[in-house]
Amino acid sequence: MNALEAEGLQTFYGKSQILHGVGLSVGAGEIVAVLGRNGAGKTTTLRSLLGLTPARRGAVQILGHTTTDWPPFRIAALGVGYVPEGRRIFTSLTVEENLKVPRGRLGPWSIRSVYELFPRLQERSSARGSQLSGGEQEMLAIGRALVLNPTLLLLDEPSQGLAPRVVQDLFRVVAAMRREGISVLLVEQKVQAALEIADRVYVLDDGRVVYQGTAAELGRNPERARALAGASADAWDA
Repeated sequence: MNALEAEGLQTFYGKSQILHGVGLSVGAGEIVAVLGRNGAGKTTTLRSLLGLTPARRGAVQILGHTTTDWPPFRIAALGVGYVPEGRRIFTSLTVEENLKVPRGRLGPWSIRSVYELFPRLQERSSARGSQLSGGEQEMLAIGRALVLNPTLLLLDEPSQGLAPRVVQDLFRVVAAMRREGISVLLVEQKVQAALEIADRVYVLDDGRVVYQGTAAELGRNPERARALAGASADAWDA
């Protein structure tokens, strides 16, 4: 059974149609990357899957349940974690207080295990969110999602605004989630970094899937990957 399956998603903002029949799947314990230019519909796809911006047409199945018309809280309760673009941590709360916000599910992940994964967060446990660096905020956003003990984790642009070294460290953590049995859907602008850890990839353009295949296959053709995903050579090499 796939962790996630979506077919024919058509999503609108008002009268403007953003998604035109998007379909994708994420297998159990699989990392799937969604690539594309700015404005291609990547974030809207995640929001449609989570019920935050419901699709007008199409179908979504998550962890064996048809969730097309479900509200976000019911979808999250299935074991779905979400790290939104921009992190959205509580800047007035401390690191530890942020990690206590989610209502956790039974499983191996706890505040203690998050600190073991991200020792820097333990060092900064009493610091407020507003006092953290961008990399520390991203660690906190991922840690907050892990405390929910998700079976499926959706990540929206986790590398945004981070230094290359921090991106490498974060992507090693994402790759390790596969060994923990967590299925991951990763929206990302850093094409090369995403292809190095993903099993499969979808590329969106103007709200449509224009490519799907294995990450290894696309990674062997960097010129095509850059052209499809709208990445510059500098962005590829970063």
